[in-house]
Amino acid sequence: MTTAQALVRFLIAQRTVLPGDDGDVALFPGVFAIFGHGNVTSLGHALQQAGDALPTWRGQNEQGMALAAVGYAKAKRRRQIMVASTSIGPGALNMVTAAGVAHANRLPVLLLAGDTFVSRIPDPVLQQVEHFGDPTITVNDAFKPVVRYWDRIVAPEQLLQSLPHAVDVLLDPADCGPAFIALPQDVQAEAFDFPARLFDPVIHTIARPRADRAQLDRAAALLRTAERPLLIAGGGVHYSAAQAELARFAERHGIPVVETMAGKACLLAAHPLNAGPVGVTGCAAANALAAAADVVVAAGTRLQDFTTGSWTVFAEDSAFIGVNTASFDAIKHRSVAVVGDALEVLAELAPRLGRYGARADWTARSAREAASYHAYIDRIAAPIEGAVPTYAQVIGAIDRVALPTDYALTAAGGFPGELNNGWRAKGLDSYDCEYGFSCMGYEISGAWGAKMAMPDREVIAFVGDGSYMMMNSDVYSSVLSGHKLIVIVCDNGGFAVINRLQVNQGGVPFNNQLQDSRHAELVRVDFAAHAASMGCISETVSTIVELSAAFERARVAERTTVIVLQTDPDVWTEGGAFWEVGVPEVSDRPEVMAAKGAMQAGKANQRIGV
Repeated sequence: MTTAQALVRFLIAQRTVLPGDDGDVALFPGVFAIFGHGNVTSLGHALQQAGDALPTWRGQNEQGMALAAVGYAKAKRRRQIMVASTSIGPGALNMVTAAGVAHANRLPVLLLAGDTFVSRIPDPVLQQVEHFGDPTITVNDAFKPVVRYWDRIVAPEQLLQSLPHAVDVLLDPADCGPAFIALPQDVQAEAFDFPARLFDPVIHTIARPRADRAQLDRAAALLRTAERPLLIAGGGVHYSAAQAELARFAERHGIPVVETMAGKACLLAAHPLNAGPVGVTGCAAANALAAAADVVVAAGTRLQDFTTGSWTVFAEDSAFIGVNTASFDAIKHRSVAVVGDALEVLAELAPRLGRYGARADWTARSAREAASYHAYIDRIAAPIEGAVPTYAQVIGAIDRVALPTDYALTAAGGFPGELNNGWRAKGLDSYDCEYGFSCMGYEISGAWGAKMAMPDREVIAFVGDGSYMMMNSDVYSSVLSGHKLIVIVCDNGGFAVINRLQVNQGGVPFNNQLQDSRHAELVRVDFAAHAASMGCISETVSTIVELSAAFERARVAERTTVIVLQTDPDVWTEGGAFWEVGVPEVSDRPEVMAAKGAMQAGKANQRIGV
């Protein structure tokens, strides 16, 4: 068979077991593809022959379809993996951004791109970028910084070695991330007598690495000294399916829990020990506890700057216990490292603590802080008659009627901070905010992938007008493929949250809001009409009452529904932490110099990492 046929047959043979299921399912349940001359004649032919054994879904934009694969992997908690295939040149390069999203978020996606001819006889071929001093370089080398595994197949028999390694990386709890394979056009078409055992079905299971006993003992000894312990729940809690173990551990020892953006919905928002989101996009309650904590257990988090407030949220003398499958993350900031699966580590750490429990006044403080946080959100989320709706009010309207099975999804811009605070999870695993790479455009594409992964759940994409303008074609994909979404578009006239950052750091509004950009005529986009042109049900509303009614109509609709409303560009949820950004050291604006002074004052509270 050809190299392309062997690749497809290998993917079909890979199986996996989902938590709670008795049988096995496809590890690779489908392929997103946009065909060009670099992949249509060989890989496209093989995929057509595969039919329903490896379904192919037509993308509209290479970045978008790869982002959908990322959203799928997130919703499946890294248990199943989608494939994305492009031609050579611009099609391949369009996927590089999505590869960065998967890499930053430690999510598995298999990327296949066409490549130039190994023989080089037809060079330069259509869409080839030539490097005068190194003919081995193609645009596919651009993937190397943003994938965990990279290979170029220059002979058919290399599949025997490369494919198992790619799968191993995709499933490795510590090294998980995107894998990329370049497929030169002549090699795709080349026939080879592949050994039949390459296509034997393989049932994969996700490893649960146990921590070293000495590491567990050191962590337990440190935690037993804590008077004000705190547990940070990161995305790794979701990926290890450790939500129940996290709750048991916290309850057994009376330890408050704060959530990162990726860890949100590890605990129900109403859980008595859930103190809310922590960090720059977090709440005052969680940040107050973080500042006072003496021992912090960081479970399944890479401790990004938005979690740590650029390392100002935690006291300099606080001690960290890093629980992570990746030692790179576990050792951060002088942490006592416990390298292992979050579920297994928490289960094995608990008996080592014996009857240890946090002080009663600490647990009581956590409850008071959390109550204050919820009261604040309730207050700002309440609609005000006659006023332009705010993001908080939009989210509040949906939050009040959300079901435990509803899945909220967003990415960059103003929604991450607003949803992180305002979406109070009624169900576990009910939230996805792509904030590892903060990629504008993920919202709609990622929602399409998430709906594929969870066809029985309502997927609600919250998207700003800026992100919608960047990447919107997958609302059409959702209609075309029959994966119904609810898309809420908040139009605040441009890149409002970055305008806020610009002004807050002493600058003047410039090139972020439409009104502050260079223009001949200020035209507002009719997003509802645009969505309708792509087959969606759509409507524009102007009040929170109208939004609530429109949402209920969208819930019972059978097709993707896009709801549009204008929102206030200047009113935001407060309560976050310090965030370090670059502010000019010299400026003729007093406001910039004042902002620089404030930035330096904030940096004085930074925890030194070594």
